[in-house]
Amino acid sequence: MNSFDEKIREISGDVLRAKEVAILQVNIGYACNMSCKHCHLSAGPDRHELMSREIMEDVLRAVRQQGIKTVDITGGAPELNPHMMYLAAGARASGAHVVIRTNLTVLLEPGMEDLPEFYREQGFEVVASLPHFLGASVDRVRGEGTFEKSLRVLRRFNGLGYGKEGTGLILNLVYNPPGALISGSQAELEKRYREELAVRGVSFNRLFTFTNMALGRFQEFLVRSRGLEDYMAAIRKAFNPATLDGLMCRHLLSVRWDGTLFDCDFNQVPGLPVGASCPRHISSFRSDEFAGRRIVTGDHCFVCTAGAGTS
Repeated sequence: MNSFDEKIREISGDVLRAKEVAILQVNIGYACNMSCKHCHLSAGPDRHELMSREIMEDVLRAVRQQGIKTVDITGGAPELNPHMMYLAAGARASGAHVVIRTNLTVLLEPGMEDLPEFYREQGFEVVASLPHFLGASVDRVRGEGTFEKSLRVLRRFNGLGYGKEGTGLILNLVYNPPGALISGSQAELEKRYREELAVRGVSFNRLFTFTNMALGRFQEFLVRSRGLEDYMAAIRKAFNPATLDGLMCRHLLSVRWDGTLFDCDFNQVPGLPVGASCPRHISSFRSDEFAGRRIVTGDHCFVCTAGAGTS
């Protein structure tokens, strides 16, 4: 039993358990046009893992047969999978609410120009990563000029009706702290984002906050800077039991690009699939076998319960 499990048992008398599978989060590949310093998957241009159309058929079959309410499509940059539109449109046609997670700048790449209109036509929710509301902070994490490119794409989404009251087109943003810090108040950060981005002609619906996960490229940075132990000590000290009910893993199941099932996207990095009592591939998925399951955890799970928690 790892130290996170011990903490949960100390509080609740049991291990962390899932509720219903309301969200199927599908990671369709680790390829990305950027190599962000905080990326827990170490996604980038040199990664070639992509979900095949055959695995996507398994996903769509599960959505139809098991009544999945929400399909959350992520990556890497999911747009770099040539079958992304097939999966997203198929999930929408099956009655699911579809969320597309984007880094924004990929939509400026050749061949991606029409995707925002496709998202609007299908009524997809867009969750866009914008690590900070100041250009210097974003460019330090993502490369020179990234902030202005991101603003260009956000303004385009606004022009299509996204992030505008009364349109029903949802545009949410994601914040990551600039380095080895714990996310502050989501409400206060959202207020600051609104103020700073309004000046730049950008509007959005909600802000989600994610403390940087000590995995992948961010973990490598912490090791190089000799800050891993201090960071994890601060994360453990900031443990907040009030975050447990809202943890994503309690309502979500993650599908890796090869169809393997995980309790969350983060667990893909250390290779921790769902427990042995459940099927471990999307082709064998049945929702009733996953409700109430024991969630597989590791010490990295402390990050999601630090401070105000991870949205």
